[in-house]
Amino acid sequence: MLEEVERWLADRSWSAADRPLDQLLDRKRAAGTTVSVVLPALDEEATVGAIVEVIRRELIEGLPVPLVDELVVVDSGSSDRTAEVAAKAGARVVHRDDVLPRIPALPGKGEVLWRSLLATDGDIVCFVDADLRDFSAAFVSGIVGPLLTDPDVQFVKAMYDRPLGDTPGQGGRVTELVARPLLNLHWPQLAGFVQPLGGEYAVRRCLLERLPFPVGYGVELGLLVDALHTVGLDALAQVDVGVRVHRHQDGQALGRMAAAIYRTAQVRLSRGHLVRPELTQFERGPEGFVPRTYPVDTEERPPMAGIKEYALRRVA
Repeated sequence: MLEEVERWLADRSWSAADRPLDQLLDRKRAAGTTVSVVLPALDEEATVGAIVEVIRRELIEGLPVPLVDELVVVDSGSSDRTAEVAAKAGARVVHRDDVLPRIPALPGKGEVLWRSLLATDGDIVCFVDADLRDFSAAFVSGIVGPLLTDPDVQFVKAMYDRPLGDTPGQGGRVTELVARPLLNLHWPQLAGFVQPLGGEYAVRRCLLERLPFPVGYGVELGLLVDALHTVGLDALAQVDVGVRVHRHQDGQALGRMAAAIYRTAQVRLSRGHLVRPELTQFERGPEGFVPRTYPVDTEERPPMAGIKEYALRRVA
């Protein structure tokens, strides 16, 4: 590990308990900083309501100053009751296709996160996946904390244990098999991140609006790499928030995710020739193995700062 990364681990890795809630509220009130929490959601009726309820109960209601000013669920076309459950729990629900309708929406998580910048106003934007179970408010307060207390920090990732079923520490298979080797080989300054692909992170809006967003599964790696090149390692940090329990993807879905992440890395390594953006996988049928070919996410959205609707809203 680079000496720079060892120093970074000592200086920029914290626990959520390091910053008590009353300290964060004091800093927030003094600075007048606003915080938006965004939950990207697709068919998450089983979990989204409980997450919204915890955030409202512990970080908005009953506090002298709400830590969270804006709680938004961006629904990307759910076929279940995700939007209804989220709204009933107290979130403002925004449908992906209603944000920036001039530009037709593409499928993918990164697309939802990109559009959420136009649907929110906070100085700090905190992303939280909507499939978490046993959700703790520390997933929000922990990663927002460094941004409220340290003006030099601009991007904070959550770190946590990821059990696979009843087995501790075996989650994050794509992280260990794809993302971590890629980062260690090509961006060794990022080798200290425990959960580089985690969906819980908080970022200053002034940085997010300058970054391109891969529209699909590559969004977390893309944002992390681009943030490193834009503001440097010392502006990045991570906070331990405990244990993350969520719905796990099957092996083939993980393969598609891995291909998209590799593609995102490849785009950042070279703007020249790229590999064919498709992935063929095999499923056993009645007469043997059947090939299934899937497109790999290749689209990226430009920095939001260059979108005219966003620029006009910021001026207004």
